[in-house]
Amino acid sequence: MGTSSSSSSSIDHGDFLQCLSLNFQTSNIPIYTPNTSNYSSILESSIPNLRFLSTSTQKPHLIITPLQESHVQVAVICSRKHRIQIKVRSGGHDTEGLSYVSDNVPFAGATLGELSYRIAEKSQTLGFPAGICPTVGVGGHFSGGGMGAMLRKYGLAADNVIDARVVDVHSRILNKESMEEDLFWAIRGGGGGSFGVILAWKIRLVPIPPTVTVFRIIKTLEQGATALVHRWQEVAPKLPQELYIRVTFDVVNSTNKKGTKQSKLHSTPCFLGVLRSSKL
Repeated sequence: MGTSSSSSSSIDHGDFLQCLSLNFQTSNIPIYTPNTSNYSSILESSIPNLRFLSTSTQKPHLIITPLQESHVQVAVICSRKHRIQIKVRSGGHDTEGLSYVSDNVPFAGATLGELSYRIAEKSQTLGFPAGICPTVGVGGHFSGGGMGAMLRKYGLAADNVIDARVVDVHSRILNKESMEEDLFWAIRGGGGGSFGVILAWKIRLVPIPPTVTVFRIIKTLEQGATALVHRWQEVAPKLPQELYIRVTFDVVNSTNKKGTKQSKLHSTPCFLGVLRSSKL
């Protein structure tokens, strides 16, 4: 969790720290400042975009890593009182760096990799339809909807969230019943950090078959990538819900014309079951 203000020069962050210390059960809140020895390692631990590691990037005044729910509540109370903005970092995969390109402070929660690992520890027949990048944070992923390889069969990650605990702007801890329908709808796709600080998600697991088939297709334009995409668009509506196909392109050096570039198609389809043929 990070703190900032629109006019940081007029804000005394010492007052904010004093407010934290005066409120209930705050003596053990981990707080890091630029003068703290491990401030940089905490800040940089979840910044995957190297552009935001430069010395010119605005850094937060304070970083708070809460250990319990009351720490978040107190941070919200004191931020409101002293007009300091809070920003919450999940996995740090936001390409705009909104959770750290400012004079605010972030903290992180569980990642998709940790979630998948814990599920696999308990069951070999259940899973969750989230994304496949293990370092993406659960909070930001669910708050943004959450696309994944089981999308066509089970919908978005947010479609399978059945409850949540959130600290709102008034420092209240709300669940699905107490936050009412509109807010519960908003936190499942409306964007992370917009409506409150998510403390926990309750999710619905879905059945998965004993065998899942994953394969890779890589083709350049010279190898027929354009025709393949056209064919994919023709057959996609007719494919079984168990089959998910994602296509991306990047730019590479041409193998036939030296000094020129060309597009390359990357696709890693996933089928929930045994795929007898990958021919489209």
